[in-house]
Amino acid sequence: MKLSIVTPVYNERATIEEILRRVEAVGLVDEIIIVDDGSTDGTRELLQEIAPNYPIMRLILHQHNQGKGAAVRTGIQAARCELILIQDADLEYDPRDYSNLLRPIEEGIADVVYGSRFLGAPRRSTMFWHMVANKLLTLMTNILYNSILSDMETGYKLFKSEVIKSIPLRARRFDFEPEVTAKLLKRRIRIFEVPISFNPREYSEGKKIGLGDAFMAAWTLLKYRFVD
Repeated sequence: MKLSIVTPVYNERATIEEILRRVEAVGLVDEIIIVDDGSTDGTRELLQEIAPNYPIMRLILHQHNQGKGAAVRTGIQAARCELILIQDADLEYDPRDYSNLLRPIEEGIADVVYGSRFLGAPRRSTMFWHMVANKLLTLMTNILYNSILSDMETGYKLFKSEVIKSIPLRARRFDFEPEVTAKLLKRRIRIFEVPISFNPREYSEGKKIGLGDAFMAAWTLLKYRFVD
């Protein structure tokens, strides 16, 4: 099955070339869709400059910043392959984990695969309170939707294209993760989790998600428990 990578980008000039190199190096990707969400730090100009070096890359430009969720939705709709994987540009997630993510779908036991940061793979030891928030939101997900996920908020989510494109999504910011998880669980889509390595960057290094996004995630989980 062919694989599309969707990478939402906002002001990631320092890391975008390196993540492109890493994605291409694994040799499992058929297209890379970069959605620049109105970057103002020279990211989009750099992407336009290096695009000829990456024949499988497709560049989509948002004229103004709409949020990560909006950029991911744009990329999903543009993807042409049977499988779609979200890959952030900040180097927190390692493309060398792609083969582990793909295996449950290749074996026919899953329609969606989540890469979990909490199943024992190597990870950088930092951001304690961020981890606590993630675990509380995952617990809330499991209570509301009768599931046993270990990492609802993971940025590594792999979908069968036919599954994710059939689900109406409205997220514009970081509420993408709880919205898509809620709607997958309500539809009883087969989700499989696999361990992934994780190298989180801190706020001093450019991390963008904040406390307000945690409250938005909680509200999103509650809302979609009762509406669609």
